[in-house]
Amino acid sequence: MNFSPKIFILFLTLNLLSCKGNAQETETKEAIPLLEFSEMEKTIFPKPIGIINDYGKIFTESQRTELTKVLYEYDIETTRQIVVVTIDSIQPYNSIQKYATALGNNWGVGTAEENNGLTIVVCNPCKRIGIATGTGTELILTDEICKKVIENTIIPKFKNGRYYDGIKKGVTELIEKWK
Repeated sequence: MNFSPKIFILFLTLNLLSCKGNAQETETKEAIPLLEFSEMEKTIFPKPIGIINDYGKIFTESQRTELTKVLYEYDIETTRQIVVVTIDSIQPYNSIQKYATALGNNWGVGTAEENNGLTIVVCNPCKRIGIATGTGTELILTDEICKKVIENTIIPKFKNGRYYDGIKKGVTELIEKWK
């Protein structure tokens, strides 16, 4: 057989590249540690994009802007942080309340010293809403108060498809009760 030098060089080059690739694969293989639950939680929750996180897309741009302004001004005035999150699923959680609490903790809502955050989570497809409070917040905004705001203020607006009005009125009432 008669090989041309170009084919021989091409064959050698390809052979060397394939060996190098195999060597790299064996060098980088390591045992993959199992994810701890706290690491898993980091991947469950979406990344925060601001004080209004409308992943469920239930607000218009102007509604998000208006509510953002109200919540940022309240945060600056009081150092109390209220975050609103709309989502399409609370999986792997069964309880929106547990989801809201875990999300608020994961995102660090409120200040660490005061633990004065409040997280409102709306899952429109699930037809659920939850309000989670930091330990500093729950001294004033108890579970009972938050439940009443949900049932008497927010849900009646939601039943008419007026999600923004329900959240805005609910936030206004929670701010009043938080004074």
